[in-house]
Amino acid sequence: MREIFAGLPWWVKWIAVPVIALVVFGGLIASVLHFVVWLLFKALVFVALVGGLIYVVRKFTTSSSSRSDW
Repeated sequence: MREIFAGLPWWVKWIAVPVIALVVFGGLIASVLHFVVWLLFKALVFVALVGGLIYVVRKFTTSSSSRSDW
């Protein structure tokens, strides 16, 4: 691979090739990033809902046990 880029100017290696890669694979990269963000958001919602459920259940179970102590 180094032999291919050996005789080319620096701007071809560091500007032109990445721009071409973004043009060709830009839709794929955007789709993968969209999926990763969507998955992280769903995981965050899941963690928040489970945490809320645990909080509510513990709140009601501790309050009902303290009421029985009366």
